[in-house]
Amino acid sequence: MAPASDTTDDDLAAALADAGGPTPAAPAAPANPDADAMAAEWEAMLGGGDDDAAAGIGRESTRVLNQDEIDSLLGFDEAGDTGSDRAGIQAILNSALVSYERLPMLEVVFDRLVRMMTTSLRNFTSDNVEVSLDDILSQRFGDYLNSIPLPAMLTVFKAEEWDNFGLMTVDSSMIYSIVDVLLGGRRGTAAMRVEGRPYTTIERTLVERMIHVVLADLSAAFDPLSPVTFRFDRLETNPRFATISQPSNAAIVARLRIDMEDRGGRLEILIPFATLEPVRELLLQMFMGEKFGRDSIWETHLAEEMWITEVDLEAVLDTQIMPLSRALSMKVGSKLKLNATPDSPIILRCGDQPMLIGKMGRKGNHIAIRVDHRRKPDAR
Repeated sequence: MAPASDTTDDDLAAALADAGGPTPAAPAAPANPDADAMAAEWEAMLGGGDDDAAAGIGRESTRVLNQDEIDSLLGFDEAGDTGSDRAGIQAILNSALVSYERLPMLEVVFDRLVRMMTTSLRNFTSDNVEVSLDDILSQRFGDYLNSIPLPAMLTVFKAEEWDNFGLMTVDSSMIYSIVDVLLGGRRGTAAMRVEGRPYTTIERTLVERMIHVVLADLSAAFDPLSPVTFRFDRLETNPRFATISQPSNAAIVARLRIDMEDRGGRLEILIPFATLEPVRELLLQMFMGEKFGRDSIWETHLAEEMWITEVDLEAVLDTQIMPLSRALSMKVGSKLKLNATPDSPIILRCGDQPMLIGKMGRKGNHIAIRVDHRRKPDAR
C-alpha cells in the first residue's frame, strides 16, 4: 500500500490546472441554522435593505391600531368605564370642567333639599315618599341634553335674584307614577308606561303641580345661604327647546331618586355655573351645619363679654416731637414744657384711637376731666 500523501488540496488543484484538467469546486461550508436565523432577523429589521426601506416605512405608517390602542387614545378602559379617572382625549376635553367638590356648600344645600322634599311630597301625594340623592356631578350642558332618556318633561325655571335659569328633568317613570298616585291608582302595582304618544294635558298639569312644590323646596334650601326665588318658566318635552346655556358651558347636575312604595322615578336638577356665580363665594365656604356656621349663642355671649371688658383710657395733655438725642439726655430734674393751658382741650384715648375730648379740672384732691363731646376714632 502506498504511503499517505502529504499533498494539500491547493497543490492538487495547481497540478490539475497545469495538466489542463478541471478544477475541483471548493467544499461547501457546513450548514448553520443559527446563523441563517440571525441573518433573516437582521434582514427583517432592516426592512429588506436600502431598496425596500421606503416600502418598510410605508408599511409602518399605514399600520392599523387595534381596539385596545383606540380605547387608550380616547380615554376608555377595557370595561368601557367613563368615570372620573379619564385619560387621553377625554381628559383634554374635560380639563376645563370645574368639579362640584370645589363648591362644598352645595352638598349641604342639596341634603337640605332632600329632607324638605321628603316632607313636602308626602303631603302632596298623601303617600309614603322617600327621596334620596344619588349623585352630584359636573357636566357640560350639551352632553347632559344628549344623555336625557326620552320621553321626559324638562322644566325651565328662573332664579329671580340671580337673573339666570336652571333646568329640571322628570323622567317617564316618575311622570306616570305621579299621575297614578294623584288620580287614585291601586297600590302595589307598578305604573304603566305608555309609549308612542305625547303627554296629555292632565299629565302635564299634575307634573307641573309637583314641580312647583320642588321649586319651593329648592328656594327654601338656599335661603340660609342666600335668599333666592326659583320661578317656574315653561315646560318642554323636546330638549332642543330647553336650551338655557351654551353646549360647552359647565353645569352642576343633582340626580334625585323618588320612591313611592312600588312606584317612583328620577328627578334631575341642573344649575349652570353661570347661574351660581352670584353666590360662588358663599358656596366656597367650608363650614358645616344647617345654620351654615352661625352660632347665635356664641355671638350673644361674645357681645355680653365685650361690654364688660376693662380697657385703659389715657388723658393726653400734649404731644411733642423731639430728637432722640434730647430724649436720651433727659435725666432726673429735667423739665419738659407742655404747650397746654388750663383751657386746652384734653384728648382721651383708648390705645391709639381718640375717643373723647374734654376740659381738665379738679374734683377734691383729684385731677378730673369733664367730657365735652365725642370724637370719631378715625380723626387725628
